[in-house]
Amino acid sequence: MKALLVSPGWPKGRLWGEMSFHFPSLSLASVAAVTPAAWEVSFHDDAIAPVDLEAEADVVAITAMTAQAARAYEIADAFRSRGRTVVIGGFHASSLPEEAAAHADAVVVGEAETAWPRLLRDLGEGRLGRVYRSGGPVDTAAIPEARRDFFRDRRYLLTNTIQTTRGCPHDCEFCSVTAFHGRRYRKRPVEAVLAELAEMRRSGSFVFFVDDNLVADRRTALELFREMRGMGIKWLSHAPIDLAEDRELLEAAGESGCIGLFVGFETLSEAALAAMGKRTNRVASYLENARAMRDRGIGILGSFVLGLDGDGPGVFDAVLGFCEEARLEAAIFPILTPYPGTKVRARLEAEGRILSSDWRDYDMEHVTFLPKGMSVRELEEGYDRLSRRFYSFGSMWRRLARLHRSLQVFVPMNLGFRSALRRTAARA
Repeated sequence: MKALLVSPGWPKGRLWGEMSFHFPSLSLASVAAVTPAAWEVSFHDDAIAPVDLEAEADVVAITAMTAQAARAYEIADAFRSRGRTVVIGGFHASSLPEEAAAHADAVVVGEAETAWPRLLRDLGEGRLGRVYRSGGPVDTAAIPEARRDFFRDRRYLLTNTIQTTRGCPHDCEFCSVTAFHGRRYRKRPVEAVLAELAEMRRSGSFVFFVDDNLVADRRTALELFREMRGMGIKWLSHAPIDLAEDRELLEAAGESGCIGLFVGFETLSEAALAAMGKRTNRVASYLENARAMRDRGIGILGSFVLGLDGDGPGVFDAVLGFCEEARLEAAIFPILTPYPGTKVRARLEAEGRILSSDWRDYDMEHVTFLPKGMSVRELEEGYDRLSRRFYSFGSMWRRLARLHRSLQVFVPMNLGFRSALRRTAARA
């Protein structure tokens, strides 16, 4: 029996569809790890090359985020027209299982580690159901090591991706992580993570922790960082800006090899932070905290949400000014996107402000709702202008001119974003 696992690509002509560097799908590698031994498993990343629709497979499993949903459905429909059994899962399908079911023989809602083996058993016995649910949070101690062998000989920036926790204890209005996991925050045993890191170290020194909030449990994070010292690993992950206020934990992160963190600043407005439920952020301490991270050798990929209800046309210059003053090594500027299942979508629907449910435009570059403080055109043009100015050579020089250990990652990242933005503009 053959199972083909497919990660759909992002739309071309959009920023994430034009990026030259790619990261592998750890979720599908985890699905492969729990696939019964009787199954022969293969993997394809549609972002690197179009999937072979004539591939032999008894079941095709596809995972997708919202912006990938249209491509996922296109692939699913093509395989089904050829008589293949298709399963769809992931964030988008978990929020809209009825929509996904129109393009699949079965839908997996929520985490797949327990549902997938059950689905394959039913498929083998000729009684495949329509919807499979995990039946509760997966025991993170029982999650096996991901099948990273799939990622060899592919054009990935790095293949050493790992997850040590799932979920986030916070409840930000716009976040799809909470919509998928709830506010449950679960941890893998530190000893299991360390063993996996030691094995991964053989294939390279760079590691990306895909955790949505690596440091939400201070005690566990501190233990992990201390045990990682001396392993020779250079790593990146996600963390809130208030990590910088815990100097012991921040020092331990830097000493363990952290060279970069994705940090959600979100906005320069305290009122907007309160409205979205971002309790970890204080605008007054942004500059000091960014400096504290840099002093420990940790670069920052900052994120600022554009189009919040308090945002007017002046927000773009204000954000750029802050980014350059803080000397952020990189940044993204997602337009507020009302993803299915999130609180912000429910609120905007209730207010009659959703303009489109064309999932291709849910790429954080297009406006799909009615803004309050500016027009749709002003918001999209402001996003484009801000992104181009931030990734201009002048801004890169102002932010990256001083030597810092994180530059080995952030200089290529800046050039990659700049090139992708230029290709996106050329396709417009």
